[in-house]
Amino acid sequence: MKKVKNALFIFLALFTAFTAVISLTGCFNKTRSNKIRVCETARSIFYAPLYVAVNNGYFAEEGLDVEVTTVQGSDLVMTTVISGDAEIGLMGPETTVYCQINGQKDYPIIFAQLTKRDGSFLVAKEPDDNFTWDKLRGKHVLAGRAGGVPAMTMEYVVNKAGLKTTDLNFNTDVAFGMMASVFEADPSVDYTTMFEPTASEYQSLGKGYIVASVGEASGEVPYTAFSAAKSYVEENRDYIEAFIRAIIKGYDFICNSDAKDVAQSLKPHFMGIELDMIEASVISYRNIDAWAKSPVMKKEAFETLKTIMKNAGFLSKDVAFEDIVDNSYAQKVMQELGRTA
Repeated sequence: MKKVKNALFIFLALFTAFTAVISLTGCFNKTRSNKIRVCETARSIFYAPLYVAVNNGYFAEEGLDVEVTTVQGSDLVMTTVISGDAEIGLMGPETTVYCQINGQKDYPIIFAQLTKRDGSFLVAKEPDDNFTWDKLRGKHVLAGRAGGVPAMTMEYVVNKAGLKTTDLNFNTDVAFGMMASVFEADPSVDYTTMFEPTASEYQSLGKGYIVASVGEASGEVPYTAFSAAKSYVEENRDYIEAFIRAIIKGYDFICNSDAKDVAQSLKPHFMGIELDMIEASVISYRNIDAWAKSPVMKKEAFETLKTIMKNAGFLSKDVAFEDIVDNSYAQKVMQELGRTA
């Protein structure tokens, strides 16, 4: 319990402060606008359907003007959403769980799932074609922020391999946005997790070597999802449904197009990355079946997430699926498209 309280103290303090401001000023402008600001937890090929929906004009086809901004970490995405600086947040569902536990009345709810497993790859300082997870024993591993789903999933995988976090230096002190640079600069660090395209970039430069997929080892879990304040969702049902339709179009394009064409579509969001690196990243995520075929989150998958959170000691009390997720919008869209949810 102490572990949970310490990990959530700063986040909940920020949440309470911003909620107080929102109660005085209002979370969103009362005048409806088709402008939707999406705040994402990182810039990664992992979120490709979102970028494709922007760059291929799918949001525009749905009458939406979508702007995507990036912060580092789901906690900061949540802060951005509740402060009114973004209408929609793309983040780990665990952040919404923390808000519900805190008793907030207008906490953002999940209305569509984007990814269905951990999208990070374990990167080592040396190549290892025969890597097994028990090789982490005694090693220094950068795992992500304490209480975040990347670190919790990593701990879950480590435990599945028969190890405790005390069997290695399981480092959760390095901020998400600094993990790659610390891995490169600190000779004591043996492994870190990286998302694409960073993982492929480091490997191409000989700075690190991809040895495993965390998502393949952990199994399916609702890893990242779109969330918005209950009030915003209820007042903008048509926009939410239009948003979901555009995301589905983005997913379809990724599944049905050549990886090179997908890379071309993604390029505007990754201007500093070589096209072949983007293509390699798309293939990596296809290979691990990273993206959710349906935006409807499954209750059993959510239960797996809770198991991962409990395993890491970050679920202070149980939460109901229905209090965190509203599948009605995604279900309606899927039904209209004649697809199985």
